[in-house]
Parts: sequence; C-alpha cells; structure tokens
Amino acid sequence: MTTNFPRLKPDPIPTVRPVPEYAVEGQRAEWYAEMKAALQVPWMGVVTMAFAHYPNLFAELWRGLKPLVGSEAFVSEAHGLQAMVEAAAADLAPPAITNRLIDSGYGEREIDQIRAVNAVFSHGNHAYAIIAATARLLLEGGEMTGAGGDAPQFSGRHAPDVDVPFMLMEAHHADAPTRATYDDVMAVLGLPFVNTDYRAFARWPSYWAAGWGDLRAVAASPACEAICQRYHNQAVGAVRDRLPNPGGLSGATLRDAAGADAPLDEVIEVVRLFQWLLPGLATNVAHLKLQLEDI
Repeated sequence: MTTNFPRLKPDPIPTVRPVPEYAVEGQRAEWYAEMKAALQVPWMGVVTMAFAHYPNLFAELWRGLKPLVGSEAFVSEAHGLQAMVEAAAADLAPPAITNRLIDSGYGEREIDQIRAVNAVFSHGNHAYAIIAATARLLLEGGEMTGAGGDAPQFSGRHAPDVDVPFMLMEAHHADAPTRATYDDVMAVLGLPFVNTDYRAFARWPSYWAAGWGDLRAVAASPACEAICQRYHNQAVGAVRDRLPNPGGLSGATLRDAAGADAPLDEVIEVVRLFQWLLPGLATNVAHLKLQLEDI
C-alpha cells in the first residue's frame, strides 16, 4: 500500500551538498566502502553522498540498513524494480542506436563497453532508490511494517559480471557541446546537477549526444511520468510493507539523528528530492539500455 505517500518534488529545489569519496576519511570512508561492497556497485550514488553531509543521519541510516541491503529480500526487491521499469520502458519505443554508432565509427568493443556501463547502473540504481524511499518514509512519520527482523543474506554475486573502466566526464573536463548537453539535461529534468549515470555515458560524447537526443523526446513526458509513478509505488511498498527490518530502523530514531545535524525540514527536502528523481533516472537508464539492444 502507498496511500498518503505521494511522489513529491520539492519546490524550490533544496541545496544539495554531496560529500565525494575523495573527501571522506576515517569512519565515513569505511561506511562508503561497506556500502559499495554490500550493494555490489563501483560508485557511491549522489543520493547517499548527499545524505552523508548529515553525519548523524547517515550513521543511523547505514547502521540500520547494513544488515538489510545484503539480504535475499532486498536483492529481490531491487531486481523486481529493474524488471518492471525495463518492461515498462519498452512501451516508450526507444529507437535503436547501435547501427548509428557503427555508422559513425564505433567498434563493437566500444559499444560493448557502453552496454557494460549501462548494466552497472541498471543494476545499482534500484538499491539506491530503495534506500532513498526508506529514508523518506521514516523521516516523514512512516514505519517499516513488513516481514519482521529475519533477513537471510544473499549468497554470491547479484551484480552484472562486467569489467569496464568507470570514468566520469565532469563538466569542467567536457567540451562545449557536452556542457551544453548537460545544461539541457538539467533543464529538461528540472534538476540542479547531472547524475553520475549521465556523466559516465558522456565518456563517449558522441554516443551520449545521440542517446540523450532520443531520450529527450520522452523524458519527463506523461508516459514517462506514469512509469515513474509505478516505480515509486513499488519501491515505497517494498519498504513499508514487504522488506524486513533486521537493523531495527525507526522513524523516531532517524528523525532524532537528522535533527542533530540540521533543521529536520531541510533534511526532509533533500531526501524528498532524491526519492523523487530516482524513478525518473531508472526509467531513463532503461530507455538507454533498450536502445543498445540488438534488434
């Protein structure tokens, strides 16, 4: 059930202060490493780096999530989100892009690398979406009321078996056309920053320009928003109704932790922003993935 928990974009957009991996040390560096290992991802999402700006919030959230995110139940819910959004994105009719890349000079090895980078995000984004939904639900007065505290751990690897350099094209490294594309992404999506996924795809500037050009036609459209709403409902339902709570997370404890860092309303607005944007990011990455499939 997702009653009384709407998908909600903050207005105005709050200031976001992510704490990048290179800037952490000590306990927070250990938590970053633990989180990436548990989620089986090669990057810290902007969402969790933004949460880390609030150290008491981040400490309590990760304390409670650590025994959950490696569980069979969590992995199953993340995979369920991926399956749903990729099936739904097919209805957006993503135009095939592989032949266009070949015609412009891309080799199969390069195209496989782009697919591999997409596979990393197609797997990892859903774990971050569940984390954001957990934080928002608890901060806004909800509780995890699902399957109790038993959380058998997932055995083995659930992430894609790919080996690809993870390089981000930051705006200050990019050429003028790529910076213009970044500006367009922010304008179309209504965000003050460019997500990690898009900066990774821009490692191949001509691919990203073409991929975004196709995606732009449907991004933030009513059809895309309908998929985002389904994604939101499924993620929130997982947190509230289905996932166990082995770490004993509670709304009161998380609100107390957040309130020790900053005014609670400020923290909630930041959490709302990421919980709002992640369904759209997942939908867009699914669209880009389907473009790269051989048809």
